[in-house]
Amino acid sequence: MEAFWISLAVIFVAELGDKSQLMAMTFATRFKPWPVLAGITLATAVVHLVSVAVGRLVGEVLPLTAISIVAGIAFLGFALWTLRGDELTEEESSRAQRTTRNAIIAVTVAFFLSELGDKTMLATITLATQHGWLGTWIGSTVGMVAADALAIVVGRMLGKHLPEKAIKYGAAAAFAVFGVILLVEPFV
Repeated sequence: MEAFWISLAVIFVAELGDKSQLMAMTFATRFKPWPVLAGITLATAVVHLVSVAVGRLVGEVLPLTAISIVAGIAFLGFALWTLRGDELTEEESSRAQRTTRNAIIAVTVAFFLSELGDKTMLATITLATQHGWLGTWIGSTVGMVAADALAIVVGRMLGKHLPEKAIKYGAAAAFAVFGVILLVEPFV
């Protein structure tokens, strides 16, 4: 159960201000929210299942101290990545808006491709090296879908009036705190 809650919280924070949230908002302007959430959920479940499998393998091969240090450095990297920010390219935004066939398929494919190598995928791999795979998988999937659902709701209600800087700095600070804790943990 601990793996679920830790993964949910970490991935929810990681997703704040991420390109995926921008995609979710863009798709929500074109399609109804439920097909968009269904597509996000399908893509996330598959990507994060692969992530926990990779993390599980890495966790079995490396010693716990090395994993903690690498995870701490990774989380500090995620903090910097978050500060740098993500933006949709013109092509990504245009593709999201002109897709009219099946919303679920369009969103699933777009999210699957955008999540490969993304910080949430890497964070899920990192979490799976230290926690149970099932709790990490479900928690990371729920955390990402919840963050994207929030983006859809807030985006539809507030439009362009989102406090983007506050979200970005808050998420970066959370990653930095997790990173420092992971770096200090093996030595305490």
